[in-house]
Amino acid sequence: MKESHPRALRRATALRRALALTVAALAFTVAVPAAFADPPLPSADPFYSYSVAQLRGVAPGTILRQRTIPNADLGTSTPISAAQVLFRTTGEQGQPTATVATIIQPVTPPAVRRIVSYQTAYDALGPVCDPSYTLQGGNSGYDSDEQTVIGGYVAAGYTVVDTDYEGTNLDWGAGQESGDNTLDGVRAAENVLQAPPATTPVGLIGYSGGAIATEFASELAPAYAPGLDIVGVAEGGIPVDFAHNLTYVNGSQDWSGVIPAVLVGVGRGFGIDIKPYLSSDGAQITNSVSSQCINNFLGNYPGLTVQKLLKPQYQNFLGIPVFAKTINHLIMSRTGTPTGPLFIGVGNQDGTGDGVMIADDDEALAHTYCERGVSVQFNTYSGQDHDNAAIPFEAGALSFLTARLSGAPVPNGCSSIQPGNSLAPLPVQAQSQGGATHPKPTPKLRLHYIGARRRLHGVAIQLWTTTGALTRVTVRLRRGRATVDTARLARVGTGKRRVVLRVKGKMPKPGRYAVLVARGGKTLDRHNFRLRAK
Repeated sequence: MKESHPRALRRATALRRALALTVAALAFTVAVPAAFADPPLPSADPFYSYSVAQLRGVAPGTILRQRTIPNADLGTSTPISAAQVLFRTTGEQGQPTATVATIIQPVTPPAVRRIVSYQTAYDALGPVCDPSYTLQGGNSGYDSDEQTVIGGYVAAGYTVVDTDYEGTNLDWGAGQESGDNTLDGVRAAENVLQAPPATTPVGLIGYSGGAIATEFASELAPAYAPGLDIVGVAEGGIPVDFAHNLTYVNGSQDWSGVIPAVLVGVGRGFGIDIKPYLSSDGAQITNSVSSQCINNFLGNYPGLTVQKLLKPQYQNFLGIPVFAKTINHLIMSRTGTPTGPLFIGVGNQDGTGDGVMIADDDEALAHTYCERGVSVQFNTYSGQDHDNAAIPFEAGALSFLTARLSGAPVPNGCSSIQPGNSLAPLPVQAQSQGGATHPKPTPKLRLHYIGARRRLHGVAIQLWTTTGALTRVTVRLRRGRATVDTARLARVGTGKRRVVLRVKGKMPKPGRYAVLVARGGKTLDRHNFRLRAK
C-alpha cells in the first residue's frame, strides 16, 4: 500500500493523542492496545460474501451470518465480548444489499441495556479500511483514535454497534445508503442481543465521514426504521451540502485530495460511470485513490481542482445534470426529519469553516430542524480546524448521549441558532437535441386506491408518474396519527406499480385509514379511505 502522507500522519497522531486524553479525562480506563495478527481482508474473508438470491424476501436488519471475534482493538482494560454479523440492508439506489456490523459490550453488561451506534470516520474506498477489519487489529493504527473512544463507551457500560455503513462496495459519500446501513446495523444488533427495539434506547454518534451516516440515519429513521427508540443524535463536522464543500476545498493545500475520492465513492453508490468525464490526469488520480483509505491520499494533491480532473467540455462540474442531481439528492434535511434531539458541532478556523466543513452550513441544518420542531444544541468551536474540533465535539457528545440514554430532560438550544447559509438545491438543466438547455420538468405522481385484497392480506394501491421517474418514494399507511406500515420504493415510473400495505403482515382491521406518498420530506399525494368488515 502507498505510504501515508506525513502531514496526514502528524494530524492523525495528534488527534489520536488528544482524543485519548479527552476520554481519559472523562474517567474511562485506557490501556495500550494489544498487537494482533492481521485478520484476512474482507475481500478474502468468506464471512463477507453473499448472493443477491439470499436477500430476496428478507427484511432489512435480518442476520445472514454471525460470528464472535476473539479480539477487538479498543485500547481498554475492560473485559469485553465482541460479535460480528452480516445482515441484509439497502443500497443507495434502493436495492437489497448486505454489510457487516461489529457489536461490542462488556463481558458483564448492565441490567438495563443501552446502545451507542458509533459511526467511525473511516472515509474509505478499499476494504482495508472497514471498521469490521480494523476493530480486529487489521491495518493497525488506522482507526485507533476513534476506537479508543469506542472503548470508553464500552467501559462505561454501553453496548456499541460499529457498522461498515459504506457497504461492501465502499460507496463513500452515498448518504442515504450509509444511513440505511447504520439503522439496519442497529436492528441486526438488537436481533442478536434479543433486545426489544421499542424499549431499548439508542444513541447515534458520528464525526466527519461518520456524520454523513449519522445524519442520514436520523433523517431516514422515522420512515425506514420507525420501531427503533433513538433518544439522541450527536453529529459533528458535517458535510451538509457537497456543492458548498467542493467550492471550499477546491484547490486547497490539504483537503483537495478528498475530491477524487468522493467522486469515486458517490459514483459507485449512484451507479454513475465517471470515466467519460475524466481527463487523463483525472483517470490516473481517481484510479490511484480507488482502493485507499483517507490517510493515504489526504494532503497528497496540494492545489488539486475538480477542473483538473475533468475534460475541457465538463469544466462546469456543478452544471453537469447527473452530478447536480446527485449533489442535490445528498443535501441534508431533504430526505426527512429526525424525531430525536440533536447535538451538532463544527469548527471554524477561518470565518468560513474548519478547512473542509462550512460552519454556516452546519448551522443552517440545525436551524432547519429547529423550524420543524426538533430540539437542537448547536456548537461552533472557534479557531479550531476540522481535526482539532473533534476533541470538544467528542467530549460534548459523550455528555449529551449519556444524558439522553439515562432519560434526563432534553435542553433546547434553538433560540440561539441562526439561519446560516441557504441549502437550496442546484439548478438542474437538461440538454436538448439542438444544444439548448431547459429546466427539467418534475414528474407528476399519480395514486389510485384499489382496495382490500384479502388474498394478499392487505390493501392495494397503484402508483405511476405522468412522465419521467421519481426515486426514493415512501408510502405510508396511517391509522389516525400512527403509521402502521411503510413501503420504500427505489423508483416509480410511468408504468403502474402495485403496492400492498399490511399491518404486521396481516390484513388491516376495519376502520379509517390514510395512504400518504412522500419524497424528500414532501407529501406528493394522499388518499383517505374506510376499510369495512368483510
